[in-house]
Amino acid sequence: MFIDWDSLLKEQSKARTELLKGINADVFIHVFPVKEIAKIAKDAKIPMRIGSTGRYYHYIFCNKLVPMTRRRSHLHEAQLNLKLIQILGGEKNYSLNSLHEYYGFVSQNPLKDDIKQDLKSDKFNLILHPKSKGSAREWGIKNFCKLIEILPKDKFRIFITGTKDEGDLLKKDLINNFPEVNDLTGRLSLKELISFIDFTDGLVAASTGPLHIAAALGKYALGLYPPIKPMDPGRWAPIGKNAEYIVIDKNCSKCRKNSQCECLQSITPETVKDKLLSWLNG
Repeated sequence: MFIDWDSLLKEQSKARTELLKGINADVFIHVFPVKEIAKIAKDAKIPMRIGSTGRYYHYIFCNKLVPMTRRRSHLHEAQLNLKLIQILGGEKNYSLNSLHEYYGFVSQNPLKDDIKQDLKSDKFNLILHPKSKGSAREWGIKNFCKLIEILPKDKFRIFITGTKDEGDLLKKDLINNFPEVNDLTGRLSLKELISFIDFTDGLVAASTGPLHIAAALGKYALGLYPPIKPMDPGRWAPIGKNAEYIVIDKNCSKCRKNSQCECLQSITPETVKDKLLSWLNG
């Protein structure tokens, strides 16, 4: 079951509590701390409410606290989140390389025939996801254009994914210039995107949702990252048996307050091409 917090905010406080109470949950884990959610979980009288000691309100609304801090941690975000299940019998520390073994993540929805027929069995079906809805630093449209130009057309079938608004931003400088590329922006729901990723061979993106979905599905997933902590792959690298990332070897915070990152955009399309060819050649 999934409850959309943004939708829940439109409800009155009592209605939120009653909805959460109706789930009859035994445990509530505050992975992403939100004070209002912590209060509702307590008001709903969920028996076990787990939170970190790093939020003062967890001392008020949670009854199980895990001592941890994220700000200066050298651990990956997934490792930090898993610390919260120690109380349930989980391990104290999980190896990053082993985490994908716990996923069990599969696509459960069929893919539409009109989209499935665009896949090519004799080529590497590659998704390029250029935008991130502001959730991550981006590699840049020019770099993606150059990558499309230099990838062998007889070896790669390229798809562009993203929201409709992102597609509008990409049309002029990217999509319209490459008629051989299949534009799927604005055409897929989240469930359909997951299904589509599962039918393809690999994906290239910044540190955003589709990258981590591809990694969890066991696909070749290449993340492009800035060397800025805590945005770097040390904290947010994709986790999967075929997941990799590229980041330049530099300690830099110059772009911390800007949406653009010179260090990330300096990763050359040729470097990305070489990685993709290494996947192709196995």
